Amino acid sequence: MTMSEDARAIQEELVALRRELHQIPEVGLELPRTQEIVLRALEGLPLEVTTGTSTSSVVAVLRGGRPGPTVLLRGDMDGLPVTEATGLEYAATTGTMHACGHDLHTAGLVGAARLLCARREELCGSVVFMFQPGEEGFGGAKIMLEEGLLAASGEKPIAAYALHVFPGQPGLFEYRPGPVLAGSNRLTITVTGRGGHGSQPHTAVDPVAALLAIGASLQTMVTRRFSVFDPVVLTVTQLSAGEAVNVIPETASLGATVRTLSHESLTRVQEELNLLAEGVAGAHGCTATVDFVVQYPVTVNDDDEALWAGEQLREAFGDERVERAADPLMGSEDFSFVLDEVPGAFLFLHCSPPGVDLETAAMNHSSTVLFDDAVLADQAAALALLAQRRLERQAG
Repeated sequence: MTMSEDARAIQEELVALRRELHQIPEVGLELPRTQEIVLRALEGLPLEVTTGTSTSSVVAVLRGGRPGPTVLLRGDMDGLPVTEATGLEYAATTGTMHACGHDLHTAGLVGAARLLCARREELCGSVVFMFQPGEEGFGGAKIMLEEGLLAASGEKPIAAYALHVFPGQPGLFEYRPGPVLAGSNRLTITVTGRGGHGSQPHTAVDPVAALLAIGASLQTMVTRRFSVFDPVVLTVTQLSAGEAVNVIPETASLGATVRTLSHESLTRVQEELNLLAEGVAGAHGCTATVDFVVQYPVTVNDDDEALWAGEQLREAFGDERVERAADPLMGSEDFSFVLDEVPGAFLFLHCSPPGVDLETAAMNHSSTVLFDDAVLADQAAALALLAQRRLERQAG
């Protein structure tokens, strides 16, 4: 039987696992119930399983029957602090939600482990299965690297792959060489003036007016100082000032997310932000401090690995189900930490349910987003095939 045929044989079990996970989303680095379910799902398989010391991560190593190198497969496990409004029979009622499809990622990786374990004797090397907590802003991948993830099999992997579900044409895989997702950074600008009475602004130095001018200038800066071919996306999402309507506060601040696609733009945007904030604040008689935190680096696919992965998916699933993405997305991923260390590819699988209007479908992180778990067999087969064939390719 082919990998896809074997995957279809366990489809119902993977769906049941996904829906169990979907009902109990946990947020952050500690996911005890999720970890328990994953460990149970891996029981009885010929895997060397370890758990994290500072997170609820799970790492499982499969040693093939033939000598060879190591390949890593990743599935993230955490949910979001979003109250689910899908109306699904198995919807979460916990005030949290798998609004980014990580329940599918986890179930799909379990499926890949089962498929590869069944082919253990013919496997030319080892596979590391990375079940990761804390992808949604907590840097879980970085913590797992610090805890020795890349040495789990005794040697550093030669390649790493992850697959992320996304609303869109059901069953469509996407790949892209080079930058595939943006780096994510957090910006806070605090303006300090001199407080006073709202009826007499001329006796104060108003930080609110300066902050509003800075906010407007930020949008001009990213469109006039940066090339459209190496864009920066800056979105102000928070504003904070005084509490009393008739009081000019001493300070005012804004918060923003900043997305970049290269090291060069990341370096430049930090320089430009300081110049802009200090200059505009100074023109208003205020001072400004800029706090810029680099959260996730740019997710960069290795060109050869991404192109090769696309070829394997086409061979396995057909040309009509595989596309090369034209542009990177401005979202971010902490699989970027892994790809900074190991050549590999971060891939997409679209999976809107039948009947959903693809033009208006809710997107990842929405309280109403829907993912069709009918793709789980293909997801598991795709990951398993990439690992198996990459080891075979290395063995020659």
